[in-house]
Amino acid sequence: MRTSLFVTATLAVVAAMAWASDTVTLQDERTIYTVECRQGSWQAQHCSGRLVTADRFRFRALKARGEVLFWRVGATEPSGKFTDCQVQDGRNWNCRPTAETSGTVAHEIVHGRPIADTSGLAQPLHAVPKWKWWLLRRGISIGNDANG
Repeated sequence: MRTSLFVTATLAVVAAMAWASDTVTLQDERTIYTVECRQGSWQAQHCSGRLVTADRFRFRALKARGEVLFWRVGATEPSGKFTDCQVQDGRNWNCRPTAETSGTVAHEIVHGRPIADTSGLAQPLHAVPKWKWWLLRRGISIGNDANG
């Protein structure tokens, strides 16, 4: 009985860590959790005010087509699509940004992490890990820094 409880507790902890770090996702999908700086301003990735949750951007890489679809989770606006992409997998891809694809925060993801746009064709990237975004959503503040 004791061993069974230990194994169950261990599996629950591992599952919680996988969920919190976004290690387990749908195939070739990635979500970026963004934050805003309220009652302050951004100095690079540091907020002089209070961090609050913003949009979640989801990306689905289509390797065979060289495309990446993107959308804001829960938004009513239609999804967008990058069409000129080099896709290795859902955690490693880059696309040529255009004015038509400016409704997102990234056009490149490397090792599951978004790369900040330098072309000026994407929205500013102020992202945090999934676990931190969910804590902020519940009103629990943990620091004033975004991870980029």
